[in-house]
Amino acid sequence: MTHVASPPSREDLENALTEAKRVDADLRRIIDTIPVLAWCNLPDGSNEFHNQRWYDYTGLSPQEASGWGWRAAFQPDDLDPLMETWTALQSSGEAGEIEARMRRYDGEYRWFLLRFEPLRDELGNIVRWYGTNTDIDDLKRAQVALRQDQEELRRITDAIPQAIIVLSPEGRPLYTNRAALEYTGLSLEEVRAEDYRARIFHPEDLERLREARQSALSRPVPFSHEQRALGKDGRYRWFFICYNPLLDGEGRIVRWYATGTDIDDRERSEDRLRNETLALREDIVRSSMFDEIVGSSEVLRRVLSQVSKVSPTDSTVLILGETGTGKELIAHAIHDRSKRSAGAFIRVNCAAIPASLIASELFGHEKGSFTGALQRRVGRFEAADGGTIFLDEVGELPPATQVALLRVLQEREFERVGGNQTVSVDVRVIAATNRDLSAAVAEGTFRRDLFYRLNVFPIRLPALRERVDDIPLLVESLIGRFAKKAGKVIRHMSKSTLDQLKAYDWPGNIRELQNVVERGVILCDGDTFSIDKSWLPRIEPKSGTTRAPLVADLVEREREMIEEALRESAGAVSGHTGAAAKLGIPRQTLESKIRKLGIDRHRFRAV
Repeated sequence: MTHVASPPSREDLENALTEAKRVDADLRRIIDTIPVLAWCNLPDGSNEFHNQRWYDYTGLSPQEASGWGWRAAFQPDDLDPLMETWTALQSSGEAGEIEARMRRYDGEYRWFLLRFEPLRDELGNIVRWYGTNTDIDDLKRAQVALRQDQEELRRITDAIPQAIIVLSPEGRPLYTNRAALEYTGLSLEEVRAEDYRARIFHPEDLERLREARQSALSRPVPFSHEQRALGKDGRYRWFFICYNPLLDGEGRIVRWYATGTDIDDRERSEDRLRNETLALREDIVRSSMFDEIVGSSEVLRRVLSQVSKVSPTDSTVLILGETGTGKELIAHAIHDRSKRSAGAFIRVNCAAIPASLIASELFGHEKGSFTGALQRRVGRFEAADGGTIFLDEVGELPPATQVALLRVLQEREFERVGGNQTVSVDVRVIAATNRDLSAAVAEGTFRRDLFYRLNVFPIRLPALRERVDDIPLLVESLIGRFAKKAGKVIRHMSKSTLDQLKAYDWPGNIRELQNVVERGVILCDGDTFSIDKSWLPRIEPKSGTTRAPLVADLVEREREMIEEALRESAGAVSGHTGAAAKLGIPRQTLESKIRKLGIDRHRFRAV
């Protein structure tokens, strides 16, 4: 007798359906949890579902993204190429990939790599298309920045009259600039040949320096030496050759940059050695370490608009802002976008040079002009001829140097210390300060006519607390940079951390933010970035909130101490008898407190 299996009972069917739903729910949770944007489309290309991370990233709802609604998440310029590739893949039935920009929930577009994979049934028919979207925006930006750096480096090196050679880690020539080729009369292919050094350098110098050079090339530190090089005219001239290493994140040598300065005329060689080599080194380092100005706030956009308008001109620019707001970065941006971008960018920190030496540093000196002046020296203005000089902390210049600077701004000429010969220069001046120069003029510590000459085109940089909307973007950028250096992968940031960062007043501005983020990355053990609230000790209540009685008493006591110090110093803040010295705090700190407390220091001048 044949036994026929009995049909499943209703209870069995319900159990099977419940189990199927449980499995489907588990699979959906797994797909929602994986750290990529995942999706499934029907054979005709319309969407069946996206995982939760896709919805979280785009900000679209399941209803908005269903069917063909997913196209709204892509940059309109990329949509046609995307659909062409998608249609071609559907026709061929092959897996594939394409790059396109997707809109994030906050409106920013980032580059993604879209990978497509078909799912077939037993007969080979496509029943679904599965895919993932991977964020490659940082990679794309890095590639663009690398190409820009390489092109900028070539333009910089060709514009500089020094011989520049790029070497492999072993010291083999890879590239040389126009000045080196013109001096030697060789082609780039001949420079790359094995016998290049034997053809160019004096045999005695090759023998003398062989072991020292090979030993120095094995260590990731700069080194230099002097040797004779043969010119196309058949004569040897002495050159000072300086080697600088380019290192990767692990401290390994990637390239050597060798710069050759003609020192055959010894009386002038020391000047060029100290200044042109310094300018070249700074240009090469800056071209490979360019850091983008991050942010999209309205105040920052206004600053960048000003930079775009003033850069093509030769007008003097005065950059105002608190310490750490990025004044030097803005100065570099103006120089890089000017017609002087191929020239030198010379930075001078006026506050870091003793008052007795600042004139010599800026304008140079003649041999014997003072004790220790053993030879003539070219100053920073001459080194910047044809380029830009950036006078940081210009408010710290002593009165005598202010007079000389005023002459340079008015007449484009000066005299070296101890000399009587007029030196003419073609230099654009960009100055910066965190001081209130108007107040300094009122106090008599800064010349009024010099202030007017510097204040042709003022640019005020906002403090970080004035651009709170930029903090998430800044933090994201800094986390990416420091995590890469630390070899870590950080994908998330806790909401409490972001709230703390946005609530803090950042007296040290972006420089302080960099330090906090770097510390957080170093201490981060997982993929979520966070900070300890004790790192930000000076968080104060938002305006409009009620101060605690103790805090109010402390603020009032602080006001009384400051006003008493201003009264004793007749309103002067800086100097040996100024209020800052009496209180034992830095001048910048006192000026910040005066502004914060709304104290009018000028009313104490009559006391």
